[in-house]
Amino acid sequence: MHIDLIPQWHILTYNIFMSETKRTKIAELLKTPEKTGIGNLVTIKGWVRTKRGNKNVAFIALNDGSTIHSIQVVVDLADFDEEMLKLVNTGACISVSGLLVESPGAGQSVEMHAKQIEVYGSADPDLYPLQKKGHTLEFLREIAHLRPRTNTFGAVLRIRHNMAYAIHKYFNDKGFYYIHTPIITGSDAEGAGAMFRVTTLDMNNLPKNESGEIDYSQDFFGKSTNLTVSGQLNGELAALALSEIYTFGPTFRAENSNTPRHLAEFWMIEPEMAFYDLNDNMDLAEDFLKYLIRYALEHCKDDLEFLEKMYDKELIERLNFVTNNDFERLPYTKAVEILVASGQKFEFPVEWGVDLQSEHERYLVEKVFNKPVILIDYPRDIKAFYMKQNDDGKTVRAMDVLFPRIGEIIGGSQREENYEKLMDRIHELNIPEKDMWWYLETRKFGTAPHAGFGLGFERLMLFVTGMANIRDVIPFPRTPQTADF
Repeated sequence: MHIDLIPQWHILTYNIFMSETKRTKIAELLKTPEKTGIGNLVTIKGWVRTKRGNKNVAFIALNDGSTIHSIQVVVDLADFDEEMLKLVNTGACISVSGLLVESPGAGQSVEMHAKQIEVYGSADPDLYPLQKKGHTLEFLREIAHLRPRTNTFGAVLRIRHNMAYAIHKYFNDKGFYYIHTPIITGSDAEGAGAMFRVTTLDMNNLPKNESGEIDYSQDFFGKSTNLTVSGQLNGELAALALSEIYTFGPTFRAENSNTPRHLAEFWMIEPEMAFYDLNDNMDLAEDFLKYLIRYALEHCKDDLEFLEKMYDKELIERLNFVTNNDFERLPYTKAVEILVASGQKFEFPVEWGVDLQSEHERYLVEKVFNKPVILIDYPRDIKAFYMKQNDDGKTVRAMDVLFPRIGEIIGGSQREENYEKLMDRIHELNIPEKDMWWYLETRKFGTAPHAGFGLGFERLMLFVTGMANIRDVIPFPRTPQTADF
């Protein structure tokens, strides 16, 4: 309905129509204005990013989170109550109904001319923390409850959504089944011991057994339990029935680390596949990562361009670099030889048998091969008990996918399907057999070759967004001394 078609004596009907107009998302108006039509009435709702103007007209940048871009709302001050307009400041939430028109300004195709404004919630300009631009990322971490309203974190969270959707789409389209694995568990899949304990026992009156140790038989589950560090072991059980499965859920590590690469709570994607060997595993990992990055380039263009402009000038070039190159596949032993012979001064010395650090991994990717690298056949002594042993007795069929700037982004292996070899490894590492009986039984009844890997979702997000700190790619980071909201 065009405004010039509404007679003056129908002004009451017009006002009712305006108040009942269905909300249109700003992303839709900016992307496909022809669907609404220039000159038509629209209603948008969102949060004020900026307000400027003069004594006759105000210009409001309104954003509803559906896109990185705000839409300009032009307000003729003579048509509105002055006291109401004083409430329309940066941070306020408002509803605007008016005309969608072509914009004479540069950088925008359309704008809105306001006919009706309703203030849902004001924001005191003296108190609202995001009143000004240019806040540091460190400051924004202190107000994680408000930082999604910034352009940066709006972009990151939209990309995070798209990556989560792409993960599910990829596996669904390949015939994988999504499995929910336990968050509370009695086993430590990684053997690292850095786990958060789950208990209902009274911390001020802990029951003790005859040895003076805590009596977990009186706890809720009747034994010591923790938050999971991985869904892998349970995922293997499902794969040995459904052939191809994946998990995608929260995992927890109680490491007292405050580095830009560590979180206490993070998300993991862990596919497990029956009848896959190490080569199949590598093929899947490479295809999976390229799919996700292509999806981001196709569906998150505006957000990626914003992040490239603000934080990482080489972001899109680096994303295309991964999709355009075959990954180099390299044995660990050969990688160590290259690193030792390089003459490069590393903070951590390199020799056969050590776990490679990020500086070593990035050197291989960025300086030696100039492409992503998959390292395989690691020393058995630095890898987990469940990895399949090679015939040399020294290495296992492990793989790590290494990316520029990130280092390891995926870790995986072919799993040990032989019952006797798995038992020997469990005894060698002093892993309590009573805690692993259910896992061992899959090797006693219909065992099968199988493989899998784990992709840290936040590591992926670091790479895709170009952000430098892992705390800036998760909505509410959990780190030592930080567990609010």
